[in-house]
Amino acid sequence: MLFYLIAVLVLMLDQATKWIVRTHMELGEILPSWTPHLRFEYYENSGAAFSSFQGYGKYFAIVAVIFVAVIFYYRRQGKIRGPLLEAASGFLVGGALGNAIDRVLYHQVTDFLVFGDRGGIMNLADLAINAGGLLILVYLLVDRFRQPAARRPL
Repeated sequence: MLFYLIAVLVLMLDQATKWIVRTHMELGEILPSWTPHLRFEYYENSGAAFSSFQGYGKYFAIVAVIFVAVIFYYRRQGKIRGPLLEAASGFLVGGALGNAIDRVLYHQVTDFLVFGDRGGIMNLADLAINAGGLLILVYLLVDRFRQPAARRPL
């Protein structure tokens, strides 16, 4: 249940915030910030992370759907168990679907969050994907230290 709750919540929040940005900001507009660590800037990315592979976004939509299918396959096989992996996979699926929807409907992804002076520009789907990856790393570290020393892989 945690998986579905997080995936749907991430997807809804991501799409809602992107809609707000697209309907209330001009492309390239930067909103005044109350903190030097975060600003809002409307950008459309037709590629991948860090604006790489511009114009190839439709292929990343296909990759996202395959990625989501793999997660559902592993869930069905019972290989994604426990709250940490459930949450991680929920963040990953919600984020992947959020950006895939943009790529299919608009042929680009709406980005608007800029962290710091030289931070990349992203959206809530990107943050969710990062959170999912971080939770998987935490799971792997915790799992490694739970195993007896004799069974630990080198």
